[in-house]
Amino acid sequence: MTSPSPATGFRLFTSLRKDTVGGGLLVIAALTALIWANSPLSDSYFALRDIEVGFAPWHLQLSLGTWAADGLLAIFFFLVGVELKTEFTHGDLRSFRTAIVPITAAAGGVIVPALIYTVLMVSHPELLRGWAIPTATDIAFAVAILAIIGSHLPKSLRVFLLTLAAVDDLLAIGIIAVFYTETITFVPLLAAVAAIIAYGLIASRFRTFFVDRAWAAWVILLPLGLIAWALMHSSGVHSTIAGVLLGFTIPALASRRKGRQAREAKGSRLYAQSDEERPNLAEMIEHRLRPLSAGFAVPVFAFFAAGVAVGGLEGLATAFTQPLTFAIMAALIVGKPLGILTSTWLVTRFTSAGLDQSLKWPDLAGVGLLAGIGFTVSLLVAELSFTPGSPDHDYAKVAILSASVIAALLASVVLGGRNRRYRKTENATLDVDHL
Repeated sequence: MTSPSPATGFRLFTSLRKDTVGGGLLVIAALTALIWANSPLSDSYFALRDIEVGFAPWHLQLSLGTWAADGLLAIFFFLVGVELKTEFTHGDLRSFRTAIVPITAAAGGVIVPALIYTVLMVSHPELLRGWAIPTATDIAFAVAILAIIGSHLPKSLRVFLLTLAAVDDLLAIGIIAVFYTETITFVPLLAAVAAIIAYGLIASRFRTFFVDRAWAAWVILLPLGLIAWALMHSSGVHSTIAGVLLGFTIPALASRRKGRQAREAKGSRLYAQSDEERPNLAEMIEHRLRPLSAGFAVPVFAFFAAGVAVGGLEGLATAFTQPLTFAIMAALIVGKPLGILTSTWLVTRFTSAGLDQSLKWPDLAGVGLLAGIGFTVSLLVAELSFTPGSPDHDYAKVAILSASVIAALLASVVLGGRNRRYRKTENATLDVDHL
């Protein structure tokens, strides 16, 4: 029996950059945790999740579950910051006229679910702290499902979803920073801000150096980023904030140096590149970190976050009788598409902004349903809203998982139908062209 070749391992690694692969690993990790946590071996799952490792004097002796939520998820948010920087620099968010529609849709997709949750929970003031749980959209899941079922959907629909989800995550990060930070220690917070500024200045000043020598980012930027993360964690502000701020400092413009020589990755021959041909630092870092985030960081977080003991069919039935479960599910499944569609209609009806001509309202309805998949960030907010291990915490997790599955199924039905319609239109056009 022959061992896998290095080329095979490389292909497996690069496949993690595909949305479908990352989303699949996310699903597998969540299902594994859910099954394990409800099996006869459930005690071993929770014992594993609660193992503490780290350096106590630096307030970094944390359980594996906390390391996943505070540490590994920071990698995911770092990439969110990099994507946002790229979009604001030379992407769809560069032009206010084109960006305002998905930005407004994201805002509506945050406000309406929060209002629905609050209205439904007004008679349960002790549960109002979870108002932000249904405001988030899981980029990895949503984009993966769109990639699986949307082979013939307009490319502009994916851009709309990516922009909406990125802004949605930015709003969720702001909510976490403002509403879910209980105590702040200002000395480490200021030190964290100083480290983030230094990180950005070094990345910007020496971006050509980092692009030409990929190892340098790991040796110089990574340690400084870890310091900023540790200081942010010590300050009391959720450490994923450090991730998105660090990502946002990465320069997304190519070097202005003309004709600089660079070495090929697999040889010593030199070749000249113009500014347009050279990758920028944001693209390089995103390309290298995407497999780590999609293949390890996010699935491991999902594994430790999704494991909730529902108590069998009886426990599941109990969860679905809880007002908290109903409020979260209603906010995600109904509130998300309602907020996105309503805000999109308002901004296109009363301003000069408009939708891409290739997009139709049924397409946006499908995207609105996809946005109801609140898995990753919603689970994080649930961790911050309710005491881990408490009944309310478990009910919230059941609601998030159930709503995400239902939203995904409904979106698949809507977008699957739209995809078949677009495929028929494309085939009809090809038949006409061949006549």
